[in-house]
Amino acid sequence: MDANFINNFVINFTAIVWEALPFIVLGALIAGILEELLPQEAIAKILPKHFLPATIIGGLLGLVFPMCECGIVVVMRRLLRKGLPLSSCVSYMLAGPILNVIVIASTWYAFKEFKVGPDQQSLGVPMVLLRCGIGFLVAVTTGIVVHYVQKSSTKSLLTPLALPDLPKAKVKRKLSLNVLDEAPAPPEKKKSLVQRMNNISATALKDFMDITVFLIIGSALAAYVKSNPEWIRSVETLSQQQPYLAIPAMMLLAVALCLCSEADAFLAASFSGMSVSAKVAFLVLGPMFDLKLLLMYTQVFRVRLIVTIVICTSVQVALYSFAVHQLYNPSAFGTAPEGATTARE
Repeated sequence: MDANFINNFVINFTAIVWEALPFIVLGALIAGILEELLPQEAIAKILPKHFLPATIIGGLLGLVFPMCECGIVVVMRRLLRKGLPLSSCVSYMLAGPILNVIVIASTWYAFKEFKVGPDQQSLGVPMVLLRCGIGFLVAVTTGIVVHYVQKSSTKSLLTPLALPDLPKAKVKRKLSLNVLDEAPAPPEKKKSLVQRMNNISATALKDFMDITVFLIIGSALAAYVKSNPEWIRSVETLSQQQPYLAIPAMMLLAVALCLCSEADAFLAASFSGMSVSAKVAFLVLGPMFDLKLLLMYTQVFRVRLIVTIVICTSVQVALYSFAVHQLYNPSAFGTAPEGATTARE
């Protein structure tokens, strides 16, 4: 390894970690608040009983709880422990980093100055609609698949750290066959504000430590790949020569680069000669799974569920991106905004 590669690796690794760290801290804090303040029975009251509308609502939760993909893992784990259905949690985890106001605004801003087609229309709104629409569809469909996989599975798809907490009355019933044990547990003593703050802090710190270990490992892998700029140049060249091969190539690039969903649109916009379909594949798949997220998922999901999510999201993103290429695909920008950078620079 030469000195230039090592220097690029250190810069990329530091950038990825510091980009993700604030969102993991925020996610851990929200997870601590949910654990302490959200009653378990409240989840059952809010969500519909049928899994399909519950899964659809899960895909829209990002509009209420905007969260980057790095922080959403810890929030989702706490929601699982509170009893939120797995299909709903998966739908929220996949769609949340795309369907939130911050990402919607950043995507529009990154593409608003680019003009496409003979009428030179702005690409801002079409890219937002394509990214959000396909992201929501992929997330909900994957959640539905996960629901049926869970029904057919004889073993839990979750790790012990993500298993729902049983109400105390049910725990007592499991420990004894005495009929008296079926009675509801006596109400807990009201906690003081200091006790609640201590519990929130302890939960947030534990979640932060659990996830950060895998963030660092995944960031190191991503920095190694990102330190070779030939990847990006090759993908852009491929998009011009073989547009259908550019879609899976951009999907692989999204997995390797581990970009934050609030910043990835600016990199996608910088590929000046790349097809819209390849950009959509990059922007939809990246927030759903990448190298660091795959390692984070091991703290929550068993291998079978991780494989299910990866296959479902990858196949759908590829198919929908191919459809975009056929139905709506201005091949290149008509004019680029002043000062715009390209991947070649």
